[in-house]
Amino acid sequence: LTFPLLSVTFLVSFGSSMLYGYNLAVVNSPAVHIKAFYNATWSQRYGHGLASGPLTLLYSLTVSIFALGGLVGSLLVGVLVERYGRNGALSRSTLLVLLAGGFMGFSRELGSPEMVIVGRSITGLHSGRCSLGCICLSVVPLYLGEIAPKNLRGFLGLMPSIFICLGVFFAQVLGLPELLGEDRFWPLFLSVVVIPASLQLLLLHCFPESPRYLLIERNDVCGATKALRRFLGTPDVQDVIEEMKEEQRSLSSVEMVSVWQLLRDRSVRWQTLSVVVVNAGMQLSGIDAIWFYTNTIFENAGIPVSQIPYTTVGTGTIEVVAGLIGCFTIEKLGRRPLIITGFCAMGICSAGITVSLLLQTTLPWMHYVSVACVVGIIAGFCMGPAGVPFLMTAELFTQSHRPAAYIVGGSLNWLCNFTVGFIFPFLQMSAGAFCYLVFCGVCLLVALYVYLVVPETKNKTFMEISHIFA
Repeated sequence: LTFPLLSVTFLVSFGSSMLYGYNLAVVNSPAVHIKAFYNATWSQRYGHGLASGPLTLLYSLTVSIFALGGLVGSLLVGVLVERYGRNGALSRSTLLVLLAGGFMGFSRELGSPEMVIVGRSITGLHSGRCSLGCICLSVVPLYLGEIAPKNLRGFLGLMPSIFICLGVFFAQVLGLPELLGEDRFWPLFLSVVVIPASLQLLLLHCFPESPRYLLIERNDVCGATKALRRFLGTPDVQDVIEEMKEEQRSLSSVEMVSVWQLLRDRSVRWQTLSVVVVNAGMQLSGIDAIWFYTNTIFENAGIPVSQIPYTTVGTGTIEVVAGLIGCFTIEKLGRRPLIITGFCAMGICSAGITVSLLLQTTLPWMHYVSVACVVGIIAGFCMGPAGVPFLMTAELFTQSHRPAAYIVGGSLNWLCNFTVGFIFPFLQMSAGAFCYLVFCGVCLLVALYVYLVVPETKNKTFMEISHIFA
């Protein structure tokens, strides 16, 4: 593991993947302050404040617009990477974060809630392009996968998911009242994303482009050789160059399948359905509701307001630990056990939240059960459903079908992310404690589907997996 390889891994994960996790959780802590700003601005403009329903609608849009930006960004990944390369795509996308940070940072000074919403959508556009968040064919995992030697590809491939968990954790820590959790600091809290983005923008040009991109897509053998020597720390890279040339020759004879062709191809019908079910279920499991509205959930569960920020930080710690456990056990336990156990745990804990909310008036200790169930949902998600769907998408399809499968899975991820983020406050108001039973049903049905249909893909070729599906 050379210093350039380790440095660029940390830099792109810190400046891109961590921002995805940060932006998932950053709207949770300052929710009350942002709503107050919206209400005060509306009153100044029109002479009256916003009613509860329109205010909730406006804030839900602020939370969920991040996912719509992500959907657009994920669909533009291919064009961006093909035109500018991996390194260049990351640098250009980082400029979006600086723009978004400016919008959100100056929104209160200019009295413009619209700037907060636009800033959130632009951060989503960046996350859709650069993070592991919802479409695995994104620049960070693509770049790291191409610069890593075979024996380190798995280790470096884990880094973006770890940094996503760290991004959520940092957002929860910075949201504490002692740091940026006060009313006067919320614009700064939202715009902190410019710091890691600026660091990435300043330093990324010091590292070479992906050797595979240079050779396979640009036919630049000399540039690829120089990049390999720097990343691998050895002058003898001829074997790797020959391997990439062989890959270039094999790809030249492969005809890529479009999304429409993938959906119509009966030979991969069950694989496609499995990608749809697992990727949609990952977002409809309720994890986005937990990330976006943790404070509201704990407040409804009866946790004292003064203790909620510290309880939230505790859940973030569990999330990081669970993510590490899942990452380092997936090759030993396999894909199926982790994803089935994860979804089952999330379903049971979602039902547990409903029971605890119904009984908390008669049994005060049920408050602690609610917290334990939230922790269980986060831990269950991070140990299995958080990363396995991306791996399964890669392992269920050949190279010709893989890009289209990623587009299908990634688009569903972002659409379901938007749906949960937008409707959860209204679902909570209308269904009360029973709203979590919706997530319970989704989790258990996905776990049942995986148990009945999806085979274990660890150490299996596509032909073996195809035979099992047939």
